[in-house]
Amino acid sequence: MKGRWIGFVLVLLGASFWGVGGTVSQRLFQEDGVNVEWLVSVRLLISGIMMILLAILSKNRNKVFGIWTDKGAAVNLVIFGIFGMLAVQYTYMASINLGNAAVSTLLQYQAPAFIIIYFILSKKSNVTKKDVLTVLLALLGTFFLLTNGSINNLSVPSASVVWGVLSGIALAFYTLYAGPLLKKWGSLNVIGWAMIIGGTGLAIFNPPWKVTITNWNMGTLFFLIFVILFGTMFAFWFYLESLKYLKPQETSLLGSMEPLTAVLTSVLWLKIPFGAYQMAGGLIILLMVIYLSLAKENDSAVKKEMIEKAG
Repeated sequence: MKGRWIGFVLVLLGASFWGVGGTVSQRLFQEDGVNVEWLVSVRLLISGIMMILLAILSKNRNKVFGIWTDKGAAVNLVIFGIFGMLAVQYTYMASINLGNAAVSTLLQYQAPAFIIIYFILSKKSNVTKKDVLTVLLALLGTFFLLTNGSINNLSVPSASVVWGVLSGIALAFYTLYAGPLLKKWGSLNVIGWAMIIGGTGLAIFNPPWKVTITNWNMGTLFFLIFVILFGTMFAFWFYLESLKYLKPQETSLLGSMEPLTAVLTSVLWLKIPFGAYQMAGGLIILLMVIYLSLAKENDSAVKKEMIEKAG
């Protein structure tokens, strides 16, 4: 029982750090003029190095560099690092930069619906009532979230919506593609290397040492440290550690704290307006996530892939 409580605390902290990290990133982008590419590159590189160090200290330390001796795994890891890890992080942050963390986080949580659509289109799963309901909930929630009840006005700029939808698609790919790598090589190892690969790929075009700090102050540094350590490294680590004590379905369900904390901190701290229809849309999206999390294991062919964030 004590172990389960540890798991609950870890997943709630991890998910909350993710949500608050998005809001803090919005503050850095829109008030301190921090560059999106620079922040994504730096947070991935630093967090990735720290996770690899943790992996070296774990019982699976022999796999840390062993993954690079397996040609197939190495290729898959590079693909995952660029099109999974980097794609998720960059699209999400770009959406926040142009809009706000609350809407961007909820748009990213459309990933389960995209996974279902992928399985249906690829004919890997028959269409079930649950699949139809899930997609309808996603569409209805998104409509309310983005229009706030009026189709004539978007609640955030259209560019933010595009990046947010791309973030959901990237998260769907991230979730589906990572499975075999995580199972064979370990979560800390795979996630750590993927962060380093993604951060390095972006750093080639946006070197971390080329940064303008004219508008920075002590608050900027504090928020940067929070986003890099708590909003990235500790968030991933705590979420992964919680899987030792809880079932994946439970961690996925409790992971819904991420959009909830993103909305609450955006509204209460940054004073972002969030109308009644947007609240309704956000709740519908959360209901979709909870609905999938509570699905029985033998309900459909896609249940194992549903909303596990793989870290």
